[in-house]
Amino acid sequence: MQKLHRHCLLLGAVFITMSFIVVFWDEVRVGPPYPRTNHRASSKHLAQFKLRQAHRKHLIKELCSANSSLNYRQKSITLDHLIVDDHHRVIYCYVPKVACSNWKRVMFVLSQNLKAPDGAPYLDPLDIPLEIIHNSTVHNTFKKLWMRHGRYARPLMHQKLKNYTKFLFVRDPFVRLISAYRDKFAEPNEYYYYKFGFMILQRYANISQPPTLAPEAFRAGIRPSFSHFIKFLLDPQTEKEKPFDEHWKQIHRLCHPCQIDYDFIGKLETLDEDTEHLLKILGLDKHIHFPPGYENRTAVDWEQEWFANISLADRRELYSLYETDFKLFGYDKPETLLNE
Repeated sequence: MQKLHRHCLLLGAVFITMSFIVVFWDEVRVGPPYPRTNHRASSKHLAQFKLRQAHRKHLIKELCSANSSLNYRQKSITLDHLIVDDHHRVIYCYVPKVACSNWKRVMFVLSQNLKAPDGAPYLDPLDIPLEIIHNSTVHNTFKKLWMRHGRYARPLMHQKLKNYTKFLFVRDPFVRLISAYRDKFAEPNEYYYYKFGFMILQRYANISQPPTLAPEAFRAGIRPSFSHFIKFLLDPQTEKEKPFDEHWKQIHRLCHPCQIDYDFIGKLETLDEDTEHLLKILGLDKHIHFPPGYENRTAVDWEQEWFANISLADRRELYSLYETDFKLFGYDKPETLLNE
């Protein structure tokens, strides 16, 4: 009897052990419940992202409907900043100083219009040389379509604007100005010195005969300051002579959000997250790797330092000049700069 009792205990222990092994193996095979938690987190994140996009688009529609001066006719809009990819049915309005170099690279890869030296289309955005990226004649733009077909291009353009996915990326307007100055005037940029810097020094730095060449001027310690640049922007004579350069032209004048119903509005301040979602929306997240951001990006918290030598009156006038961009794209009014 005792021997039978021991056998029962032994069999029970074996059964419990085997049951534990089976349960453990099932946990390993099925996996821990993390994917379900991640799915919930992912769904919540997606919902937040959709709300953010809805809010950005609502701000634009609200301001456009309230401001009659923004509702000029669509035929008056400029066309050269709208890059088209017919293969994926995408239209990108590029804004200089808002990650546009990398987005232009991506558009080249998508369209496969640009060929590498070996004759094959570029597959990696980072393989495309910088000098090609900013060559506007290489991109497939609405302007090129208009030049090719004239007024007969208008129905085709309307059809693309209606049916293609349209997107742009924006940035805090004042920070974008700082970035434009750093890129074009803080370093010896020969083209921008010749086109603007020489004149800025004459008019706003009171230097009657600045050096003719940028390297010569910089060696002599002569360069347009940020204050001179702001004076140049605020001078009514500037736009009377020629329109603003694209690097400091207001975003709404480049991309016309009151005339074009953009499907996606990204921001440089949320570039990585917005880019990830946009590529998923386009179904391209498995095919395109967006180039990483650069480390030398102008930071928002630099504004106070950069505007330290700009008078309060000039700061307020500058805000008026870019106020529409601040409001359209949901950027807070820089109260600390405007109320000191």
